[in-house]
Amino acid sequence: MIPRRRFLTSTLAATLAAPALLTSAPAAQAVQGPPILSPRKVSFSRRYQAGSIVILPRAFFLYHVTAPGVATRYGIAVARPGLGFTGNAVIARKVEWPSWRPTPDMIERDPQIYGQYKGNNDRMPGGPRNPLGARALYLYQNGHDTAIRIHGTTEPRSIGRNASSGCFRMLNENVIALYDSVPIGTPVTVL
Repeated sequence: MIPRRRFLTSTLAATLAAPALLTSAPAAQAVQGPPILSPRKVSFSRRYQAGSIVILPRAFFLYHVTAPGVATRYGIAVARPGLGFTGNAVIARKVEWPSWRPTPDMIERDPQIYGQYKGNNDRMPGGPRNPLGARALYLYQNGHDTAIRIHGTTEPRSIGRNASSGCFRMLNENVIALYDSVPIGTPVTVL
């Protein structure tokens, strides 16, 4: 259960970071975890174009802007301190059940976890045990892969926490819904 203080702080942070953010009815599919992290239709700043994605890491929310002033808000897991990404990117690649390999930085930072990948090109095949989960959306800047993904997870309890090495994790059912809703070229803003 999310502590009351953290719940209030997260809600306040989300409200301050995205003026005009007002919650209303929850989205059709309920998810596990605190209600604040369940998908919801919300009012959202009109300065972001319909179809775009806006991520507020400090509040643990990803917003898919579905119409002027309206978004679907999803709870997410974000990077551990010091590993976060901010800025603008586009979704340049989408993969169902992606394969995965830790980045060289991950291998160096956590050799006890990722040491088996040092000095080889091994990849974990896609599937239910793969850390990227059911879907992955690959973020690019100026035609170059940032190594940052919006992806599913095998660790649903990480949602609402600083848990990743830089990527944005979603519950698998939520990343599938987002994957099905956004095309290649979708702009992503991480504040």
